Amino acid sequence: MLTTSPAAHRPPWPIAAPPGEWTLAGVHGVLPDRVVDDCRVVVQDGRIVEVGERPHGFRADLDGGGAWCLPALVDVHTDVLGHERRPRPGAALPLDLAVRTATDRLAAGGVLTAFHGVPFGERTPVGLAAGAPGPGPVLAALRDPVATAEGARVLFRVDVRCATGLADLESALADDDGDVPPLVSHEDHTPGIGQYADPATMERYLVEREGMAAADARSHVTSWRALREERSDVATAALRRLGDWARAGRIRLAGHDPQTRADVEDLVARGGTVAEFPTTLEAARAAREHGLSVVAGGPNAVRGSSHTANVSARELVAHGLVDALASDYVPSSLLMAVEVLVREGLTDLPGAVRLVTSGPARAAGLHDRGALVPGARADVVLVRRSNRWPTVAAVLRAHQHDGSPSWR
Repeated sequence: MLTTSPAAHRPPWPIAAPPGEWTLAGVHGVLPDRVVDDCRVVVQDGRIVEVGERPHGFRADLDGGGAWCLPALVDVHTDVLGHERRPRPGAALPLDLAVRTATDRLAAGGVLTAFHGVPFGERTPVGLAAGAPGPGPVLAALRDPVATAEGARVLFRVDVRCATGLADLESALADDDGDVPPLVSHEDHTPGIGQYADPATMERYLVEREGMAAADARSHVTSWRALREERSDVATAALRRLGDWARAGRIRLAGHDPQTRADVEDLVARGGTVAEFPTTLEAARAAREHGLSVVAGGPNAVRGSSHTANVSARELVAHGLVDALASDYVPSSLLMAVEVLVREGLTDLPGAVRLVTSGPARAAGLHDRGALVPGARADVVLVRRSNRWPTVAAVLRAHQHDGSPSWR
């Protein structure tokens, strides 16, 4: 055990180029099952090697000043990149810039591993033209070495009722050389089922977000629903193919917005391992019974309700039916959800932190991060909890390629 202070024997180092080995103390360490006050974290070669109470007389390289020390957050479903790419209608930013600003926004919320949703389909979930760029340029931007070194990963989102979406996905998967099977979410946003079980929810979205007149929105949803129902055979074929890939271990399959027990049982039969945003208590319970990872929405947990009138994430947490939270459309919601869930007495702090760290990491098939334990990646977040809402004081990212951390 390291009991002497390495800080006393090291020369000063610039903050822009820290060493590959460092120690941190003076923090409340949130471990998987408990909180350790005046915690010490020892890092070597980009990995945590020791975590526990600071020994008497130990002087660390860094003093956290009483901050809360968490493993860096893991986000298995974020749509922040699309918002950064087009912050306003008609205002498109370069993709590499959008990836940069999305990464910074996520890091500001403590997220250092993020699965960016990349859609495969000709239309948006509400039936509007998807527009440019297609998935190819987006994937290229996310696979840039700088982006991947800073935690960018891909959630492949395929519209099962799109005739071209699956073919485009198969082509994209052929170029995937990740360290774990790619995470694929199959989606069916047909009005009347899933997220839009009440078609009026889609109508309201079109009016409020797309500026449609109410009558035009109603007409669009009616025609979109009819077209989608005509494509049920496309969905059947797509789900069969995805099931083949999942059972063969080629992909890690998630089912988006399961609504019924039957939806979950069908997902299990095709080799799915993740129930993403179950819309009902029934679906979440079925997912738990079948051993699926259940992912709920961070914004839902913060607000206390779903923006599409589906089941509350807080209710699911209260029933012990959530393994992970995802930021979805609000990058800061994960850290805020931790505070809300603890404040509401729905779980303790270690339990809430697991929902945004080790839980999503396991859902994505990542077993090297998400906990302050020996052997884990030294991705660490320091948080201040002095006010109603927590703030990120610093993030420490351990790059895999050489073990050198980068600091913000």
